[in-house]
Amino acid sequence: MGACYAHSSSFILVAAIAFFCVGSVNSENPYRFFTWKVTYGDIYPLGVKQQGILINGQFPGPTIDAVTNDNLIISVYNDLREPFLISWNGLQNRRNSWQDGVEGTNCPIPPGKNFTYVIQLKDQIGSFFYFPSLKMQKAAGGYGAIRIWSRPGIPVPFPPPAQDFIILAGDWYKRGHHKLMHSLWRGHNLPFPDGLVINGRGWNGITFTVDQGNTYRLRISNVGLTTSINMRIQGHKMKLVEVEGSHTIQNTYSSLDIHLGQTYSVLVTADQPPKDYYIVVSTRFTRRVLTTTAILHYSNSNRHLSTTPPRGPTQDIASSLYQAKTIRWNLTASGPRPNPQGSYPYGLIKPTRTIILANSAHFINGKQRYAVNGVSYVAPDTPLKLADYFNIPGVFSVGTIPTTPSRGTNNAYLQTSVLGASFHDFVEIVFQNGEKSVQSWHLDGHSFFVVGFGSGRWTPQSRAHYNLRDAVYRCTTQVYPKSWTAIYVALDNVGMWNLRSENWGRQYLGQQLYVRVYTPSKSFRDELPIPKNALLCGRARGRYTRPF
Repeated sequence: MGACYAHSSSFILVAAIAFFCVGSVNSENPYRFFTWKVTYGDIYPLGVKQQGILINGQFPGPTIDAVTNDNLIISVYNDLREPFLISWNGLQNRRNSWQDGVEGTNCPIPPGKNFTYVIQLKDQIGSFFYFPSLKMQKAAGGYGAIRIWSRPGIPVPFPPPAQDFIILAGDWYKRGHHKLMHSLWRGHNLPFPDGLVINGRGWNGITFTVDQGNTYRLRISNVGLTTSINMRIQGHKMKLVEVEGSHTIQNTYSSLDIHLGQTYSVLVTADQPPKDYYIVVSTRFTRRVLTTTAILHYSNSNRHLSTTPPRGPTQDIASSLYQAKTIRWNLTASGPRPNPQGSYPYGLIKPTRTIILANSAHFINGKQRYAVNGVSYVAPDTPLKLADYFNIPGVFSVGTIPTTPSRGTNNAYLQTSVLGASFHDFVEIVFQNGEKSVQSWHLDGHSFFVVGFGSGRWTPQSRAHYNLRDAVYRCTTQVYPKSWTAIYVALDNVGMWNLRSENWGRQYLGQQLYVRVYTPSKSFRDELPIPKNALLCGRARGRYTRPF
């Protein structure tokens, strides 16, 4: 599962940062040290030479392996010619949005500079990934997998697999990330992708070798920019066991839809005649279907691929919706703690408020923009978290986005949208999608219960069809065309948290906002202090973090 390490030249510095920045983090939990050098490098995902973003010379970047409650000390050296930030898709950063790594919480790491993230994996298990969060850098690589293993002695609801494989799949562009960014700012949406990649490679570029009769765990993430995908393995079934940190009821699927930003764990048994089989990934809900493959190779086989890859579903919404409703919480399995997941009776808690968020597309000042409740987000010159901490006026105001969409208007406006919430609020959020494309939504710092899906417009009567017993608990959910998705979320993590579209073009052009989870308490039990090594920029430049 990986070992703790640090480069000797940086060990003393990193250890000091860990001591001073972690605050009340329990010192009995292990520390894992990582030193990452971020550079440009030549990559060939679709057979064409491109300038990619590498971490320690790798694309995808190194896998983070850790155990529940471990402390990660990740020292990132930015050797690019542009600012850089890494965010952690699904890591909750409990009491510590200072480490979230998005533009609203952190100043970018300048070229030639370093920043050390200090993250505790508090009460989390499961499969996640990290990615570059600034501008369109995600289109150039810089992403990698995160595996959080259960602590010894806490039961896992399936036998240990023979091996654990990572699959980072998604769409890819031959056009560089700077050109994509400039196209967006000129008022154009992202074009249709050029292809799909699996672990940074194109068609049959990756081989997974298995021994006949053994069972393997595959952790599958959609790290793409614009499209949902479907994955299937020729001749094999996939047993779903975990979704973004939650153990699930172990249903078996012949193919699995994975929407933007989502991660699934499945068990696959090598129970077929020994030969090579296709692992197929294809786009979902697109008129033109993109497909790529990897190879499942039986170690005792000399027979190579001999047939065409199995076809998957394309634009059929009904089958995807049916599948989504079958993905449910395993109430008797232990999560990161030894108590059963079902011991948290979310369905018996009355929400303190209902928030309805509708996505929409607009032209503002002659340029393509995307909005939430008619507000298209624009980033200020100072991270919101720093402006909040230093009480800097004029950066943002709480409540600058309505909590329900306006009817009968197609107008939208630019604003730094921040939604205010109180610590320990238990909130019902409805994502309303009136458009013809599938949407995907992610909330940093939290997981939530996906209690309902439905077509048309959500109404209070829609609650009669909620799953209030075993809805899956995750951090990213899809919303089907002309439909709604409802979630319940306990806002039990103080901080400034990004709520965003996982479609990167839409997010980049305004389909996001921040949720300020606030408490007047200054106790470190509720929120850790600003890190001593916090980068300061914009109107926070020249201020001081803290002396110790």
